[in-house]
Formats: sequence, C-alpha cells, structure tokens
Amino acid sequence: MVEGNRDEPSLMDIRAKSTNKRKPSANKAHRARNDHRKKRRRSTLSSEIVIRTSSEPPILAASNRFEPIRSPSRKHEKRRSSQRDGNRRWVYSARDCSKFIDKIMVASYNILGVENASKHPDLYHRVPSKFLNWSFRKELICNAIKFYNAGILCLQEVDRFNDLDELFQKYGYKGVYKARTGEANDGCAVFWIDKLFTLLHQETIEFQSFGLRNNVAQLCVLKMNQSESKLKKSRTFLIGNIHVLFNPNRGDIKLGQVRLFLEKAHSLSQRWGNIPVIMGGDLNSIPKLDIQLHDRRKISGQLDFLSSRGAFRFSNESTKWLNVSASRSFRWSNEELRIASGGENVTCLQHHLKLSSAYHGVPGSFKTRDANGEPLVTSFHSKFMGTVDYIWHSEELVPVRVLETLPVDALKKTGGLPSEKWGSDHLALVCELAFDDDGNGLDYLILIMPD
Repeated sequence: MVEGNRDEPSLMDIRAKSTNKRKPSANKAHRARNDHRKKRRRSTLSSEIVIRTSSEPPILAASNRFEPIRSPSRKHEKRRSSQRDGNRRWVYSARDCSKFIDKIMVASYNILGVENASKHPDLYHRVPSKFLNWSFRKELICNAIKFYNAGILCLQEVDRFNDLDELFQKYGYKGVYKARTGEANDGCAVFWIDKLFTLLHQETIEFQSFGLRNNVAQLCVLKMNQSESKLKKSRTFLIGNIHVLFNPNRGDIKLGQVRLFLEKAHSLSQRWGNIPVIMGGDLNSIPKLDIQLHDRRKISGQLDFLSSRGAFRFSNESTKWLNVSASRSFRWSNEELRIASGGENVTCLQHHLKLSSAYHGVPGSFKTRDANGEPLVTSFHSKFMGTVDYIWHSEELVPVRVLETLPVDALKKTGGLPSEKWGSDHLALVCELAFDDDGNGLDYLILIMPD
C-alpha cells in the first residue's frame, strides 16, 4: 500500500533502532538471564517508510518501541554450536524447536561474478590472483554448497550459470536464471533440490521496465514434495531473490527496487493463497540507517559504513579504519522521491509482508553480530567491510539455526576476500526455517520509521 500526504514537503527518514545492551556486570548478567527465562522478549518493528520535513521528531506509539533482545548464556551457546565450517559455526535458536516437523534450509550467496572481479581490480589488489581465478573459486563455492546442504539457494552475481547448473545437477539441484538487462553479463539464480521441492510458478522483475536501472529479481513458488506434518498441509511457499543496485550514489533507486520487490512478492503470495514468503539477496545497504543524516548519495551506508561500534570507512592508503560522522540533514528532490516511492507527492510507503530477519531470530556472539542481531560483516574487499546480505521470512516460519559469519578481526587478517578458504568477496548466509503451524512466529517487521 502506498499512502500519500500532499501537505508535507519531502525528506526521507528511515531508522531501525534496537535497545540491545551488553551485560555491565556479573550480577546484572545473572538477573538478565533470569529475566530471559521468565519471559521471551520480542522486538516489534513497523513496515513503514516515512518521508518527513518537520524539525520536531514525531512521537511513536508505545507499540513501536523496541525491547531488549538477550542472547542465551555462553554456556548454552557453546553447547548448541558444535558443527563448524572452517571458522564458521552453527548457532541454534534459544526456543524449543523440537515440535517443528517440516523444515527448509535456505542459503543466500553473492558468489562474485567473474566479469565483476576482473573489471574492478582496485577492490581486490590485496588478494592473490590465484584466489580470484574462477576455477579455484568455483571449487570453493561448490564445496561450501555441499556442506550447507541447503534445499534452496539464492545466488547473486551469477555469470557462469551453465557452469554451475551442470555441477549442481550432480548434487540433485534444478535451477532457474535471470540475467540482468543492459550490458552486464551477470544475474540472479535460484536452485532447489529436485527431490525435495517442485517449482510451481516463477516470475522475474526487470527493474529497467520501471525506470530503475538494469538489476533484476526472481520470485519462485515452490512446493515441498513430502510433508511430515500430521496436519497433512500442502507446504507451498514463495522464494524471492534480488540483487539491488550497487551504486552508493543512487539510494533513491535502491529504495525503489526494494519497494517494487516487496509489492510483487506480496501480490504473488496473495494470489497463491497467502503463502509464506522467504526473501534472500544482496540489498547493497547496511542494516541500520537514518536518512535524516544522509542525502540519497549516502542512503545505503556503503560510503560511510555505520555499525553498532560507530561509523567506519576503509582507507585506501592503509588498512586502518577511520572514524567518520554525519550531522547534516538533506532534502530530496521531487524526482528522487518519485523514483523511491513510485508516485507523485508521496510521503509514506507501507508494505504488508510481516517479515523477520532469520539471523535476528537466533541470538549470536557480539563478535559476529551487531546490536540488531544482524551479522557485522557479510562482504569484505579493499573499499568496504560490512553487511549488505539478508534472509527474511514471513511470520508462518521460524528460524531454527543459522550459520554464523566470521569475526571482524579474523576477516581483517585475510586482507580481503576472496581468500584461500572463501570463494567470494561475500559470505553465504544460511538458515534453517521451520513451518510454525501454531502461528507463534516472531513479530518482527522491517522498521523504516523515525523515533
């Protein structure tokens, strides 16, 4: 739904805040753990994009405030995290998931297009050339896919689809591919294990058709071939895969692409009987943004990387991380607003998908997660280190476990990705989701609202 307010001038404002706090002392930590046992805390978000110009911040209703999200004790975390992929490990949900029968393992992975790697050597000048070789990287990527054993793969920057399709068929996968429009040769691909799922329907989005550049997205309706549930439900669900525009200077186009992606996904879900939704992809935007502080050239946070520890930017001259800040407010032009919102004089956007972050739903270590529960880093090269990749799910699904990313200090030692161990400049996100027939999924929506 798109709401319009013709009385207000226009300035985008998006903020996602969380009041997560670390335990300041042993006594307080003990009380926090007791509180956690007594009551499962949830973080409720709004699904609105608000465009405002008032100098006084609006007041949110109490229901839109955040509550702390506490991780399980380190003893519990260590016990539940025994499986490892190199330095990566599985972490499990703090809730009892034993009652959930039907589960799906999903991976989202930007595998770094061969052409993109060769055209941007400045991003990989610290990476030995052999680690950029496609044959070398392909083997690492395939080995990782085999280890993850994901039933569904959402891949971005795919420019060797036939190559991957031939290899993945040996592992039992089928796949569909959508190439970008324009001159670029890469695109998006969705693979699924054929014995587990059947493709019922697919659609693609060419954002160029809407004046939103040459990026593409995929929407696939899949059916689980065999359900173990006693309810004998038909497990049909929607998979969305997207690679949002990289250009850090065009935040308005990024918003427009995400807006259209959500609209199409919601419409398709409704047409198939309000089926559950899983969305993966590279959004080329960091988790926490305040649009009041940025013009559309910095809306994604890629230029001035914001994290829970402050704002950082990678210096090309050295491996140091420099502190930067932003304190100005910017106005958006009418054209930028039209691109982002899809309409004239629109000051508020709202989508109807009740989405939760898979990684937010499974508490992790402060070494790998930010204050919102998202990974600290999913992509690392000479000009950027941060999170731009995500897996989201609707409320009919709950996360059982996720594969943790890598600590920042461990990544810095590599000097940049790809590396001897990792075949892309991104880390794959992997989660196991379960169908929740009781409808008690986390109430965690995308917040895009000022406080």
